[in-house]
Amino acid sequence: QVQLVESGGGLVQAGGSLRLSCAASGGTFSNYVMGWFRQAPGKEREFIAHISGNGFRTYYVDSLKGRFTISRDNAKKTVDLQMNRLKPEDPAIYYCSARQNNKYDYWGQGTQVTVSS
Repeated sequence: QVQLVESGGGLVQAGGSLRLSCAASGGTFSNYVMGWFRQAPGKEREFIAHISGNGFRTYYVDSLKGRFTISRDNAKKTVDLQMNRLKPEDPAIYYCSARQNNKYDYWGQGTQVTVSS
């Protein structure tokens, strides 16, 4: 069982940057593929990126590739999402999630990101 807690959300001006972090406890962190998702009001949850257990492989949704970067520190049991050049369409609740097989089984409570234009 993995518990996940996101942090780092907040208000940022368009064009600015934010770094989200997700701290894990319980379980063997390196056994999990970690993903970041977001959900804007009235929209479905959207996949952003994932990173393999050893951190060597990453995958991004095409629309966010180049602006967002996922990374992890297995010693600290954290996974981060660096978000650059934030746009007015980026506000959402951002979630991290852990996947051990083919399903994201564990979710954090989310952290709110707001972008002012």
